[in-house]
Amino acid sequence: MGLTGKLIAAIEFKAGGDVFHELIRHNPHQLSNITPGNIQGCDLHEGEFGHVGSIINWRYTHDGKEKTAKQVVQTIDEEQKLVQFKTFEGDLMELYKTFLVTCHVETKNEIDMVTWTFEYEMLNDDVVEHPITPLSVAIDITKAIETHHAAK
Repeated sequence: MGLTGKLIAAIEFKAGGDVFHELIRHNPHQLSNITPGNIQGCDLHEGEFGHVGSIINWRYTHDGKEKTAKQVVQTIDEEQKLVQFKTFEGDLMELYKTFLVTCHVETKNEIDMVTWTFEYEMLNDDVVEHPITPLSVAIDITKAIETHHAAK
């Protein structure tokens, strides 16, 4: 059994938390237009965008290399503005036995915070690479969304 871990990043989001949640939940395929350097595509493999059980195939760039990730939408919580994706296929699965991505929006004192949480288990004891750079990519994507929507 490999090492388990959890990485969390919270980023202030000035373009409105509802905007972020709606984009991630209902329109993730638009991310390739907003941040083409990070996301090249988001294809619906099964189901419907914005619904639990839907399967999404991501094409993205990480460390200068093109990668893929197939994920199932595991949880959607409108009250918490939360979407959770369970990765089950793709490049991440070469390092991790399990990889769960949660993004949600919290509003405190009229400030919206986008929080990304990566929960993972290493494939085995020989793998010790924590997903710090993928978390950095998630932060970059959040900032790109904010810049894109602030320009409107």
